[in-house]
Amino acid sequence: MWWQWVLFLAMGAMIVASFLTPAPQQQIGESSRIFYYHIPQAWLAVVAFATSMIYSIRYLRTRQLHLDDRGAIANALGLLFAILATVTGAIFAKVTWGTYWNWDPRQTSIFVLLLIYGAYFSLRGAVADEERRAAMSAVYSIFAFPPAVFLIFVFPRLTPSLHPSDTVLDENLKFSMTTDVASILFGSLVLFTVLYIWIFNLAARVYKLEAVRREDE
Repeated sequence: MWWQWVLFLAMGAMIVASFLTPAPQQQIGESSRIFYYHIPQAWLAVVAFATSMIYSIRYLRTRQLHLDDRGAIANALGLLFAILATVTGAIFAKVTWGTYWNWDPRQTSIFVLLLIYGAYFSLRGAVADEERRAAMSAVYSIFAFPPAVFLIFVFPRLTPSLHPSDTVLDENLKFSMTTDVASILFGSLVLFTVLYIWIFNLAARVYKLEAVRREDE
């Protein structure tokens, strides 16, 4: 499709721009370029977990199994992007603070988040009956999302953190980015979101084909 080529070219342009323009935060230096990737990854983890919660609610209302499949796909992608955010954050920590992991509040919160959604897939793997697995997974996903929001947006701000706090907003809640930095960052957010939607839809089609194959058998 033509839009896939547009996405590919736009992602390429964003990556080139992220390295050829001045570093987004001069005090931190070159390592701050990772923000262009780390922030969208963390954002998409939240989007994916929220998507799963919505599909889980819809499943409990309708009991349509394809909605459970979509909830599972969303959580899988959310876990993937959370892992990527953890890895890029650890790389930044190594360059900036000298160690990959120091149990900073943000690192601690995302570690707990990974445990929560890792347990989701352990639950799915432990229940053999399809409808019971779907119902239990849906309930788990609904109750897991509020703690996820707390861990990502609230908990890291309750205690002092080494993590930069003025990358996007300053202490007065005003944008602290130059026009170039804002263009690349928000462009990256949009492009990563489109990539997420594309992957989600591809995975949903695969699940649907597998369901048809099982019915034929």
